[in-house]
Parts: sequence; C-alpha cells; structure tokens
Amino acid sequence: MMQFDKVFDLHGEVALITGGGSGIGLAMARCLHAAGARVVLVGRREPELMDACGGLGEGASYQVHDITKFEGAAALVEKVEQDVGPVSCLLNNAGIHVKKPAQDTSVEEFQRVLETHVLGAHALTRAVIPGMIKRRGGSILFTASMASLFGIPQVVAYSAAKSAQLGMVRTLATELSPHGVRVNAIAPGWIETEMSSKALAGDPVRRDKILGRTPMARLGQAEDIGWAAVFLSSQAARFITGVVLPVDGGVSIGF
Repeated sequence: MMQFDKVFDLHGEVALITGGGSGIGLAMARCLHAAGARVVLVGRREPELMDACGGLGEGASYQVHDITKFEGAAALVEKVEQDVGPVSCLLNNAGIHVKKPAQDTSVEEFQRVLETHVLGAHALTRAVIPGMIKRRGGSILFTASMASLFGIPQVVAYSAAKSAQLGMVRTLATELSPHGVRVNAIAPGWIETEMSSKALAGDPVRRDKILGRTPMARLGQAEDIGWAAVFLSSQAARFITGVVLPVDGGVSIGF
C-alpha cells in the first residue's frame, strides 16, 4: 500500500497544459506544480505565458504554440521532451467559445471551435501517445463541460465539440489502457474566473439562474478543477480511466 503523502505526489512528472496561461488552465498548472510536477504552459500569447510562469517559479516553463497548427504538434512535444523531459501528463484544456443561436452560427465559426477543441486536442494527444506507450504509463486529461452533459442554448458548436471530446476519451481509454495510459475528463460547472465574473456581473438574471440550479448555491473556484486534475493525474487514480468527473457543485445531478 502506498503512503498517503506519496499517492498524490507528482514529483518526476512533466505536465503539458494547453491554454495554461490563464483561467482554469493556469489553476491546473498551479495545483500540479504544487504537487511536484514540472509544468509546461502552452498558448498563443507569450506575455501571458511569461507572467504565468513567473508566478509559478522554478519548475515552470512555456511554449508558444497554436494547437490548430496540427502539423506542429509533434515538434512541440519533441521540444518539450528535449528541454524538460518526457511528457507524462497531457492536459487538453485550450478552447474557444462562440455564443449565438444555432441558426446564426456559421460553418466557419463551427469549424474553428471544432478545430481547437477536437482536432487540436487529438493532434497533441497523438503526438504524446508513442512515448507514453513506450514508457508504459501516462495520463491524458480533457477539460469537458456542462455543455457535454446537458443542453445549453446558444452554444451549439461548443456543445458539439465538448460532446465529441467525451467520445474521444472513451475510445482513447479503451485503446490505451492495455499500455498503462489512462484517459479521463473533468467537466467543470460554473467557475469563478476573471472572464466569467465580468460576464455575469453584467447579466444578473443569468447569474441567478446558474446559482438557482447549483445545489451548493455558489460558483466554484478554478483551483477546484486544478486539484481534481492532480487527483486524476496521480497514483491515487491509477485504476480510473475513461470517466468524466463533474466538478460542479451538484449542477449535473441537481433540480
């Protein structure tokens, strides 16, 4: 039996986190870093990534990369492995959002959302798989959404993309489990971030609706998602694969 103080320990792990410069991605980075992992933040905005790494300190680095440049995924992973070490934890967190009625959502808008959430995540996952199989271990996490669990209006492309991710999780888990690689997802509820705070401050009706259907009657904190990511990346979850874990204050089961 593993000791309690070791079972959540991520020392020796290298975590690559897309969309890691802000919001939930940065919270994941903070929590994995606190658990001992070396974290590599991936995003398109270098100043944001630099600030984030400065706040994390030693053991944190970044790579500027657009995950929709699919052909660059293998080179990114190779660079990280040369500079930091073999990627043992991949957190597919980067995403974009289009909020408008389905009939007003263009093919181009829909495609951009799918390219980021689905094809971009697949390209990076595909790039880390060979190394994980060779080492017979690894954890791949996707940031899913309440939109992948029930219907939310005006986010048809986002809902489709997040639902697709859950299909990817199940298929990847089935394929990779014999090689010691686990694949899971976290579905955040409504989380208090800078972006969500600004949005809800100007829409009190929506805020009241969200809190009214949340049994815990409050928004979550970004670190709530981060600590769930630590758990699923750690040996404490070594027999867990193919699941989607709602971290939502009860939204997905409440009335």
